[in-house]
Amino acid sequence: MGDANAAVHILDIRNCQNGADQPQYDIVDSIIRGLKAPLNAKSLPTQLLYNERGLRLYDQITTDAPEYYLFGAEQEILHKRAPEIMRILQSRSLASSEGTPAQVLLELGAGSMRKTSHILHALAALLSGTPTVPPVTYFALDLEEQEIQRTLTQLLNSDVGIAMQGKIEAKGMLGTYEHGVAFVLQGGLQHAVERNALESIRRDPALVLSVSSGQGTNDTDIAKPSAPEQPQLHMLFLGSSIGNFSRGEDAQFLRSLPLRAGYGDTLLVGLDHDNDREEIEIAYNDPKGLTRDFIMNGLKAAGIALGDSELFGLGNWEYTNVYDEDSRAHKAFYKCLHPHRIIIPSTKEEVYFSKDELVKIEMSLKYSERDACALFSDAGLRPIQRWMDSTSRYSLWLLERPPFAFPLLPSPTTPTNEAIGKSMGLRYAPDDSIIMLFEKPIDLRHICLFYLGHIPTFLDIHLSRLLQEPHTQPEEFKFIFERGMDPNVDDPIQCHPHSEVPKNDEEWPSLSTILSFRERVRERLMKLYANISNGTIQLTRKVARVLFMTYEHEGLHIETLLYMLLQRAGSGTIPPPDFTIPPWESLLASWDAAPKPSSPTVVVEATTVTLGIDDVEADDSVKAVDVAGHVFGWDNESPSRQVSIDTFRISWRPITNGEFFTFYTGSGKDKVTFPASWIKHEDGEVRVRALYGPVSMTIAWDWPVLTSYDNMSVYASVKGGRLPTEPELRVFMDKFTYGYEGGANIGFRNWHPVPATTGVESHGGQGHNGGVWEWTSTIFDKFEGFVPSQLYPGYSADFFDGNYRVVLGGSFATIPRIAERRSMRNWYQHNYPYPWAGARIVYDL
Repeated sequence: MGDANAAVHILDIRNCQNGADQPQYDIVDSIIRGLKAPLNAKSLPTQLLYNERGLRLYDQITTDAPEYYLFGAEQEILHKRAPEIMRILQSRSLASSEGTPAQVLLELGAGSMRKTSHILHALAALLSGTPTVPPVTYFALDLEEQEIQRTLTQLLNSDVGIAMQGKIEAKGMLGTYEHGVAFVLQGGLQHAVERNALESIRRDPALVLSVSSGQGTNDTDIAKPSAPEQPQLHMLFLGSSIGNFSRGEDAQFLRSLPLRAGYGDTLLVGLDHDNDREEIEIAYNDPKGLTRDFIMNGLKAAGIALGDSELFGLGNWEYTNVYDEDSRAHKAFYKCLHPHRIIIPSTKEEVYFSKDELVKIEMSLKYSERDACALFSDAGLRPIQRWMDSTSRYSLWLLERPPFAFPLLPSPTTPTNEAIGKSMGLRYAPDDSIIMLFEKPIDLRHICLFYLGHIPTFLDIHLSRLLQEPHTQPEEFKFIFERGMDPNVDDPIQCHPHSEVPKNDEEWPSLSTILSFRERVRERLMKLYANISNGTIQLTRKVARVLFMTYEHEGLHIETLLYMLLQRAGSGTIPPPDFTIPPWESLLASWDAAPKPSSPTVVVEATTVTLGIDDVEADDSVKAVDVAGHVFGWDNESPSRQVSIDTFRISWRPITNGEFFTFYTGSGKDKVTFPASWIKHEDGEVRVRALYGPVSMTIAWDWPVLTSYDNMSVYASVKGGRLPTEPELRVFMDKFTYGYEGGANIGFRNWHPVPATTGVESHGGQGHNGGVWEWTSTIFDKFEGFVPSQLYPGYSADFFDGNYRVVLGGSFATIPRIAERRSMRNWYQHNYPYPWAGARIVYDL
């Protein structure tokens, strides 16, 4: 065993604040403010529950109240999965230098550390260290110093403590969550992990507090440490504690966490599911009354804080709780048994309580799939992996701060300065992936360098036309980069009008010249937004349309460039920078365990569907200032039209790699071509292309297969079906697919497809298709009322030749604003093998 007399170092960080002028949290003031609220709106701070006695009572609940499933579910996950979780964390571990620990584990609300012991034991098994410089420091943050002392001492003198010796140094932090966040933001970790630094900090708190604290957060900013050279940070937020915040405040708190993009920083957070009401209510009100004792201790703690331990008189109150299924929130209350009053000792104020009045002490939010995905998106976090307990009632999510993310948008309408600004990170995404600028991964496209120049040139041309200003220099870029090409697959000589590009590599502009040009064009764009904001330029329909068009044009071409790069992934490109490489084996296990549809198809009844929108470009001058709420689209989306469809049966999920591989190597041999999204390895094994390099067919077995319309059509025909028409697929998507906020695999949530989730009974069949566009049998052509765009006349009309098929939805690399607009239509040649498009089968009844 370890040394029972070993000192436990506890750092008091309660003086740390996120801003110099921010007042220190005062629990007495919080109690008094809560008691002054109107009838049935009174509340007491939840922190009262977690004093020294409260923490021990809570520990008893987790031990002796099996109804409280949250603890057991999380314990089960960590018991089984801690080694796997730690391996993923260590996949991007930073090397230690100059005797400083390279990693920090910071647990918010450490409690008894019973669950944390699984993590520490698993991590210790992966590490190699020396007794002098452990490579990892674990900080247990909590509110009660004696409890931190007790639980850390128990931990260090256990078998886990022995395993940690020389590898993980365990220390305490005394303070609230907010204090812990402020401590990291102010650069405290660099000092705290050094040998003997804790004692020097305790002697001179200014050592930490003198560091710049100008890193506060607001509703939109992401917190960043003032010293980015801090050790790699892994934060633990277990026990569904995030549920104690209200909706919106939970995302705001997660945004405040000092996780850096690209450094391997992570957050492991526990979320309780939106389970049955009876199950949740008994979990927080067990038959033994253990939860009741825990809650009632909070009332006594409030009296102690105010100066009179008997102030509230426990005989005047009882505990009651309720779960609101609509808001997915469990609430715990003190219920007044008879009218009475109290006098607050410090202020002599009287507080009256009426019979049956409720005073809220705790709220615990529960999270549906949609809630969790919306929470992470709103917080600027990206899931790396998720683990569920065996009863599917609880999840642990491993998250990172991606280098760019898309905000939640209320609707895909007029692009705003905020939306564009938040998406600017995407504009840098492909640049770092290209090391083959003068190559053509796809012969039917230009070289990669062309697209780096085409995107800003298209924007510059339309800004100059809109503002009646000269083009950004060099002006000749408009002749080289104005328009890309999409030649006929069978006869590449046939092609719509496009830019004449240089024949030889040395004739192209240099990369530095293109990037410099791009930055100047972006400055024009942001200047326009600034002028709109300050009123110098009015946001008219025409201005908004140009902004909409150039923004979506960029998003579409980034996807084009990426599906080109996919053809060389692993042999000419690097993986997406600053994103954690997918833990394939771990992901495969979770995909295999996920629920599947009970039947392969669903019947969709005959109906009439509205396609398109009414966005008349000619009205831009007539309704010049009618911008707010207007939905902009491309010319082939208007006008809206009604289409009737008959009853049909359709597959719940798109055709998978596994299904197509079985067909390709079996009954379909010689009937279909080898998909361009596959690659035959030198050992003869067929693998699936991914931007991280080819992965085994086993990993991608349930991903939607990406291949041409012709291949999909043959497959569907042999299976006794056909591909859906545009109206049929639109009806299915309207009914059974959810969007970005619901967790759809779009907007770079992943850089690869995943198995589809539609068809699960517990969600009424709703889910996502795995992150692909979907082929329809509808030929891309003009229809009654179609009018070519005035700003971009050839956008659609140049492709009305019968060779193209409509695709709907969006891939994992489609920006949400495009994928979320139900009127959006994309198109590809029927025999073009490269787009990220899958398909599902329709069967006529």
